[in-house]
Amino acid sequence: MIAAISWIPKGVAKSVPAEAEPPSKEEIEEILKSSLLDKREDSDDEEAEEEMHVDESKENEDDEVAHALAAADALGKATQVASVGADDIADGLKELDMDNYDDEEDGIELFGSGLKDLYYASNDLDPYLKDKDNDSEEDDDMIIRPDDSVIVCASNEDDVSQLEIMILEDPSDGEINMYVQRAIIIPAFPLCTTWLDCPIKGGERGNFIAVGSMEPAIEIWDIDIIDEVQPSVILGGIADIKKKGKKKSIKYKKDSHMDSVLGLSWNKEYRNILASASADHSVKVWDVTTEACNLTMKDHTDKVQSVAWNPFAPQILLSGSFDHTVCLKDGRKPAHSGFKFSVAADVESLAWDPHSEHSFVVSLENGTVTSFDIRAASSDSTSETKPTFTIHAHDKATSSLSFNPLVPNLLATGSTDKTVKLWDLTNNQPSCITSRNPKAGAVFSVSFSDDCPFMLAIGGSKGKLQLWDISSEDAVLKKYEKFVAQKKRSSPPKS
Repeated sequence: MIAAISWIPKGVAKSVPAEAEPPSKEEIEEILKSSLLDKREDSDDEEAEEEMHVDESKENEDDEVAHALAAADALGKATQVASVGADDIADGLKELDMDNYDDEEDGIELFGSGLKDLYYASNDLDPYLKDKDNDSEEDDDMIIRPDDSVIVCASNEDDVSQLEIMILEDPSDGEINMYVQRAIIIPAFPLCTTWLDCPIKGGERGNFIAVGSMEPAIEIWDIDIIDEVQPSVILGGIADIKKKGKKKSIKYKKDSHMDSVLGLSWNKEYRNILASASADHSVKVWDVTTEACNLTMKDHTDKVQSVAWNPFAPQILLSGSFDHTVCLKDGRKPAHSGFKFSVAADVESLAWDPHSEHSFVVSLENGTVTSFDIRAASSDSTSETKPTFTIHAHDKATSSLSFNPLVPNLLATGSTDKTVKLWDLTNNQPSCITSRNPKAGAVFSVSFSDDCPFMLAIGGSKGKLQLWDISSEDAVLKKYEKFVAQKKRSSPPKS
């Protein structure tokens, strides 16, 4: 399934991604530590069940069996594994007698009589390399051209979570050619993403994807690096897990979320600032350059599903929750209670109108979409702000929203009812322009491209990214003909 989609602006990504540097000793130790924590957490329940079935009467087992059981037990407990020192490893290598490995006489010769059978001066001379043209094609696929669009899909398939880097070649000629350039394996089930260009590694501009997942940590990955094994930045997360009997104690990093990260929003004005929403009922504001949490807000009484910075007033932050409220806060006045907007069901998604600084829409679990004007808000908790409109958009949860960046009042909605719809919101009197079943399964994410504003990316339960060129729809052409023509005129000719 595809849980989240992020478009990368054209011209940002390096034309040829760089190779990752080999991890340092400290990074390897951190990876091993993280893996041990994960394994210990996953195996705690299994250990408890196994211990219940141990027969205490078997105290006279021979020494070899006893040692084997102790070793197996040690594998499941990171505290014991972590205590293994360099001397223990050295003793193990000594037992293998690796220094005399090549002197063994009973070995089997697998690869012929020497290097003459293995080495060729060039690939052209190697008779076993038949598809020599494939290498050049693969190298060509790694090149990102100036008119290519890059899409990052956060997905999970067969218990493998990854960020798929998709390349969409310039579709101005009417043909859609898209392929997977590469994938970044991530450790936890992804739930949300956001792109950011904060120069975390120096320079003027970066190319990063922040990922929220079922874990409390937020990972930020460098999209310009191939075969990276560690994220560039980790915000929060688990520091340690201790087990006492059947009880488990989790120690979190300073100011970390304590549950899944459900929503992320990057601040385009203050480029080092990232907001996060969590199932722990909190909203946090992070400085990605210092990897520190600047602000924690606890204005909700249930899971916080979505956050969004106002593009016109970058200090203003919206958060939507399962407590059936949307909260508007000014980051400069965190002590202020903010403004609350009541809705009829669990919040699924939020979006500010990019053409109107005072309006936002919120989609709900009951399939409706509601719009509010923040100028009508009141800090009086007893008075309820009335929405500007509410539409029954879908038969099931409206899971995702996306405003068109070029055309005012054009909104796309995606739903778990497997449909995607386009809406005209002119004069706060919404009407459905057209709808489609994109064959993506239950839809979890829809997103318009800033560079190709009539291209809508769609991700869902089937795990295959779908693209909808909405300018090919007669209803769209009829209603927005001048915008379609404007975009075609502004598109540079293909080289």
